[in-house]
Amino acid sequence: MEFGVNFFPVVDPAKKSASTYYDESLQLVELAEALEFEHVQTVEHYGSAYGGYSPDPVVFLTAAAARTSRIRLVTGAVVASFAHPVQIAARLALLDNLSHGRLDVGFGRGFLPDEFELFGVSMEESRTRFTEVVDACIALWSGEEVRFEGEVHRFGPVSGFPLPYQRPRPPVFVASATSAESCALAGTQGHHLQVVPSVTSQQQLTEMTAAYRTARRAAGHEGPGRIQIKYTCYLGENRDVVLADARANEQNYVDMMAGAVASWAGARSEQYPGYEKFVEKARAYDFDQALAGHKVLAGTPDDVRAQIETIRGWYGPDICLSLQFNPGHLPYARAVRAMELFAAEVAPAFADSAVAAAAAAA
Repeated sequence: MEFGVNFFPVVDPAKKSASTYYDESLQLVELAEALEFEHVQTVEHYGSAYGGYSPDPVVFLTAAAARTSRIRLVTGAVVASFAHPVQIAARLALLDNLSHGRLDVGFGRGFLPDEFELFGVSMEESRTRFTEVVDACIALWSGEEVRFEGEVHRFGPVSGFPLPYQRPRPPVFVASATSAESCALAGTQGHHLQVVPSVTSQQQLTEMTAAYRTARRAAGHEGPGRIQIKYTCYLGENRDVVLADARANEQNYVDMMAGAVASWAGARSEQYPGYEKFVEKARAYDFDQALAGHKVLAGTPDDVRAQIETIRGWYGPDICLSLQFNPGHLPYARAVRAMELFAAEVAPAFADSAVAAAAAAA
């Protein structure tokens, strides 16, 4: 079982400036490498405090690459709907070269109506745009001359330039929020998977990961594939202090998310069935239920170890947890201490599962 570090900035600029957030996060990137976490990753959002401090994961990860030498760099995810595939492929190839092959590319469709409106893109095109961008990037990274004729994107003939450092290409992850069908398609295509338990039930996420594994095996792809599951993690010696931090910062996340998804109250799309319920879910959020349901990790090292044992039992020993240690306005020193405690007192308990998963894949 592997563990990485995730950065999802849900930050009020009045409480923390962009430069302070970037400085602190990049220091945590360096700490993540020193503590032997498997990866660092970040998101792509625009125009609000809900993720808006990360409008370009490639730029942030380029800065991370300059400060590190081993840790993998993950886009979690590049939004395929908002840029041309030639631009996306070239920028990602640049980062892969700058990092000497440490890039994992997560692609997502985007899901906020306000962002689609901002870029003048129809949400009804999101699935088509996603498929075309992933297919076009993979083709451009091949080094062959590409002529692409899609419903939205048409270009060529053109050769991808620069080519990525990794051959034949960087690993590709597909971000899926609630759809078992999307997970199965990712498995069939031989891609890896990124999921978020906070927006789905444990049963639904179990079905999603099972659909992915079944489809990947049926398609004959080598190995089990990689599944990243993203959690926020609050960790410290004093449970009362940790839970107070968790309660306050999780409520901050929900409040910011509620503002970001508010447009779903009047938006409907066949591409996003059920997403209008995000507004209702945000209003009904209860921290104690989220903690009991292991949608957030919080407590002492013993508490968090027990939570991860349960999660491993649900989703399997071969998963990778991508953990956010600096959510919202948590003081920087507490994020540092949480990472140190996790590396020293939590992660070692799961080293055996990583070995077992590797042996099963061999």
